[in-house]
Amino acid sequence: MDLTQLKTESPLILGFAESRIGGRSENQDSFDWADTPLGFLVTVCDGMGGGPGGKTASSIAVKEIIAGVMEADQQESPSNILIKAIRRANMAIINRGTEQPALQGIGSTCTVVLITPKSATVAHVGDSRVYQFRGNEKIFRTFDHSMVFELVKQKVITEEQARLSAQSNVITRALGIKPDVEVEVTERPFETGDRFLLCTDGIHGAVEEKHLIKLATNRKSNLGPVVDSIATDIDNIGHTTGGGHDNLTLAIVETKSNSTLKEKMNRKIKQILLIIGIICSVSIIANIYLTVKVAKFNNSNEGKLHTMCERLKNDSIQTAKLIQNIEKVNGDSAKVSKIINSQKRQQQ
Repeated sequence: MDLTQLKTESPLILGFAESRIGGRSENQDSFDWADTPLGFLVTVCDGMGGGPGGKTASSIAVKEIIAGVMEADQQESPSNILIKAIRRANMAIINRGTEQPALQGIGSTCTVVLITPKSATVAHVGDSRVYQFRGNEKIFRTFDHSMVFELVKQKVITEEQARLSAQSNVITRALGIKPDVEVEVTERPFETGDRFLLCTDGIHGAVEEKHLIKLATNRKSNLGPVVDSIATDIDNIGHTTGGGHDNLTLAIVETKSNSTLKEKMNRKIKQILLIIGIICSVSIIANIYLTVKVAKFNNSNEGKLHTMCERLKNDSIQTAKLIQNIEKVNGDSAKVSKIINSQKRQQQ
């Protein structure tokens, strides 16, 4: 599918998406978007199943998710609305498999972002991902529901090892597998210029994450060309490495204002500020203590301190005179010795 602008009436949003078949015989990915009563909604899903099954599953998923949000009770929280919409999509896929035996066992991942003036609500099931970028940095990313990422969570392997693993496509959650699906939801604040990237594993599994971040945060080009260049680069990598690569689908939404929900201070920054506060407090207490001690010393030893200063002053004067006298005799050792002895007798 060619580059698609996500047309919207929302002044908060600029968005583009693209989906390609990759090296497969069929594109089983789907995406869609809508202006809903709650806000702007975009979803990207990756289907699973033989023949047309995968495409059917992902198409059902995006359709039912959008319908679920459009028909939701607006008094509910966005998080609950997305959970219910995704569970609705899950049951619709299961029911289709029941109605059509040839489609039994089909399933789909899903990623969803709902953007309102207050915040962006992110929901996902499976190993398709949502990223949030600010400037050139990743500030948020969903965590794959997959076998290898469970090992990452346990610190058995790294994320890069997970990406390159032969089991990287084994997922632990998906729509259409069982009636009770666990949906992971997060509410995110955003700032003007933030970018939300939704993508299937055909995108994030094809390149190192740092390379994907570099491509997605390119600010030298408009957003449309950025989306197209990511799809083109990854598609080219697949073709030059033998073909047969996965379908690849992505959508990037850029926000045009700040959310009313503000970023919470993360734990690391809190710890740093606490340490700085402790250091400053200790420093202030130490300075107060030393000031008091010096004041007490000056009060109780003022005479001794004055005498010491006078002796130092006299010693300095005598030393200066000694140096001058030595300089006058031009290094004559006998005269130097005589001057030093004379100086000692004066000090005694």
